[in-house]
Amino acid sequence: MSAKAQQGRKPRADVQRNRAALLEAAQRHFLTYGVGTSLEAVAKEAGVGPGTLYRHFPTREALLAAVLQSRSEELVARQGDIEQLGDASEALRQWLRAMEEYFSAFSGLPEPLMAAARAQEPGNPLTLPCDTLIATTGDYLRAAQLTGYVRASVKPYDLFLAAVSVAWIKGTGATDEESLDRLRTLVESGYRKRDVQA
Repeated sequence: MSAKAQQGRKPRADVQRNRAALLEAAQRHFLTYGVGTSLEAVAKEAGVGPGTLYRHFPTREALLAAVLQSRSEELVARQGDIEQLGDASEALRQWLRAMEEYFSAFSGLPEPLMAAARAQEPGNPLTLPCDTLIATTGDYLRAAQLTGYVRASVKPYDLFLAAVSVAWIKGTGATDEESLDRLRTLVESGYRKRDVQA
């Protein structure tokens, strides 16, 4: 069989089953133990060997990126609701909150995301999701800047980092919701134009 014919073939049923089982097990482990969970334990729970896990997901980042992709429907749904808003400043505020919640999905998630966004490594599977989120943030940011609500000097990457930072603080469990709300207000006062009232 030619290489082209092999590329056009669907993966075998057992390969698809193993991948699905690995993603389900990884999501459970990330939720329970955080992103630093044992990958061997993930493979064991999925009923496969470590070699099978690494054939599907060569690195922890690759597995994490795949799990995040499977969880992205909720973020896309939130984005659909935000698109219905007629207020660009409120849309930006809600998008930052949606990202913060997305980044809070698993304990320890903000760190690898910040590393991927900072390094911009083409081979890091988390770089593309970060780039996509930063680009979407840019769309909301520009719309709010056009209304005069946000300072022109603010960049999409700045707001991405702000959302990741709030998520990181939230994940430490070192503060309550009231403190987080005050922190979000501080972030907003930082990107808002000085002569604009909230």
